[in-house]
Amino acid sequence: MSDPWVALEPGADPAERARMLRRAHETFTEAGTVPRPVRPVVADSWRRSARAGVGPDGSASVELMDGDLGVYRAEHPLARVMPLFRELLGTFASDGEHLLAVCDAHGRLLWVEGHASTRRQAGLMNFVPGARWAETAVGTNAPGTAVALDRPVQVFAAEHFIRRVQPWTCAAAPVHDPRTGRVLGAVDITGGDGLAHPHSLGFVQAVARAAESHLALLAPEMPAADLPELTALGRDEAQLLTGGRRIRLSRRHSEIMVLLSRHPEGLTGDELLCALYEDESVTPVTLRAELARLRRVLGPGLLASRPYRLTVPVESDVTVVERRLETGAVTAAATAYSGPLLPASQAPSVVRLRHRLADGLRTALIARRDPDLLADWAHAPWGEDDFDVWRALAATRPTAAVRSRLAALEAELAAPGVRRRGVTTP
Repeated sequence: MSDPWVALEPGADPAERARMLRRAHETFTEAGTVPRPVRPVVADSWRRSARAGVGPDGSASVELMDGDLGVYRAEHPLARVMPLFRELLGTFASDGEHLLAVCDAHGRLLWVEGHASTRRQAGLMNFVPGARWAETAVGTNAPGTAVALDRPVQVFAAEHFIRRVQPWTCAAAPVHDPRTGRVLGAVDITGGDGLAHPHSLGFVQAVARAAESHLALLAPEMPAADLPELTALGRDEAQLLTGGRRIRLSRRHSEIMVLLSRHPEGLTGDELLCALYEDESVTPVTLRAELARLRRVLGPGLLASRPYRLTVPVESDVTVVERRLETGAVTAAATAYSGPLLPASQAPSVVRLRHRLADGLRTALIARRDPDLLADWAHAPWGEDDFDVWRALAATRPTAAVRSRLAALEAELAAPGVRRRGVTTP
């Protein structure tokens, strides 16, 4: 075959190829070997699927529902190109009794649209918005494998790892952020054997490139009312965006801005002293000098006194995560969480807020039991010693690597002077 990413070479008999693939699939599931005519890209995907613990009789699970799905879709970057996807692929999907599907970078389906009866049939295997079709969850499939490999791919019939998906054929291509190159998700066309044609793969790849070009042309979205925005998660020095300026704040100024942004009514000098300093010997004169320097950094009109307060609301990434957690939008909250709040800060109020936010999110992730979200947390610097998260991940994705890491953490916890999450007690 000239193109290994295309499912059928010109002139091949789809019915005969499907029969051969079913036999090959049975051989793999029974003996672990991949006979011909399985393409290398599919054979590699089958092996990854098996290592991830996917069973051939499994099914997709719906992870995002109702409000959580709505919030996540509305805020996802690919929402901005959905009109383009519908224009380029919508009619093709409806007329051909196919489906247009769009997933995020974790393989979660965000939109599934197209022919009504085809949607109903796809619903029987949970090919629906909110379902997780990552390769690690349901094995080989075009949208999941496309984001796993970061390249366009076509999957035909019994090339799908899960048996109930094998009557289908799909082609998908990843879509990237044009500024960073990061994979945002994938656009997919799903239907019958007729899609096992090189043109289908080329078509969906062209649509993905058109979407990237469109994203590059779109102006950055402006915050509501152009209010100042404070970014303080995952960084020791916060950044304030105000009046078109990006201001990098010192560590102490970062702490002050975080606290004042959470207290629009203002804080007295004594309240700020207690919130910022463990050392009771720090005098009000020291605090006033710090606030005077901050006022010069911010410019006139933003910081008032008696009590100390911000004169306009300031949106922070901390409040975004909190708001999403309060509404049950766990996936959206995890997406917005870029790390602990001002991790180097020892200001008492900041430390309490940092722990409360992290504990609230990790508790929600453990309750959600989404292995992709748990893995993202566990493999982040702040989660590498988080025993509870690794234990939850081992329960949902019991790979050898996960079990090995959990065993190592259990051994560490058994050592004297060590408590949960890898923090040594005094």
